[in-house]
Amino acid sequence: MLTMISGIDFELDVEIDVDVDSGLDLEGNNIEFQDVSNAEIHKDDVVGKRIQPLKWWQIFLIYFNFVGLPFMFTLTCFVFIWWFSTVLATALTASYANVFGFGILIVTFFTSLVFTKIFTTPFKGFFKHLNKDGDKAIDFIGRQGVLLSSISGNKMGNAEVYVNGDPMSIYVKSLSGEALNYHDKILIIKQSADKNYFLVQIYND
Repeated sequence: MLTMISGIDFELDVEIDVDVDSGLDLEGNNIEFQDVSNAEIHKDDVVGKRIQPLKWWQIFLIYFNFVGLPFMFTLTCFVFIWWFSTVLATALTASYANVFGFGILIVTFFTSLVFTKIFTTPFKGFFKHLNKDGDKAIDFIGRQGVLLSSISGNKMGNAEVYVNGDPMSIYVKSLSGEALNYHDKILIIKQSADKNYFLVQIYND
């Protein structure tokens, strides 16, 4: 309920750059449902600098406020309104166990979209000014961490780093290519050129 009302996620460690125009390239990336569900799709991501007309699903997202608000907030509002409308309508008509009730389910799907748009529109101003400067980038260089997997050569693994008391998982490679084992203490030396992982070495107390 707190996430639905505030749109704030307290556990999201990964920033997602959603390029709606070109599609999501999921190959070779470990993207979890939590990352996507808490992503906020902005109008500029959907519209971009394109000259071509918008596609139907882009117009749909913009019109019904799935763009410009945290996606999970709008989706939760829609599902709740759809559920409540269906339960209320089928209860009043005693049609929750027949084909007519299924028809009500379909009709309330579209009416719920309209009510969702009406309900969520006032929240646009609130979310626009909430954390408008975004989260400050975390500087991992020079921090200590613990390996969550063994790495060597060009093999990539995960490491856990604590930042302000919060555990964060990052992708790492061995700086020199030497073998580093699970649960070894490591020191983050630098970030890769493509900014997808960090180069680390063993840390001796």
